[in-house]
Amino acid sequence: MSLWLSANFGNIIISLILILIVTLIVRSMIRDKRLGRSSCGGNCAHCKMCASCKSAGESENRI
Repeated sequence: MSLWLSANFGNIIISLILILIVTLIVRSMIRDKRLGRSSCGGNCAHCKMCASCKSAGESENRI
């Protein structure tokens, strides 16, 4: 068992780092969703979801 661990130590560390990064990204996305933040760029003319986007009406009021 220790031979296997020593042979794959680099792969294990890299995998753990990648899992940590993905977990932090997902956590950040969930937190932003709960706070009502959006990744929308505000260019509704080229958006397929324009009709269902709540920021479409808000962006017209800001102009």
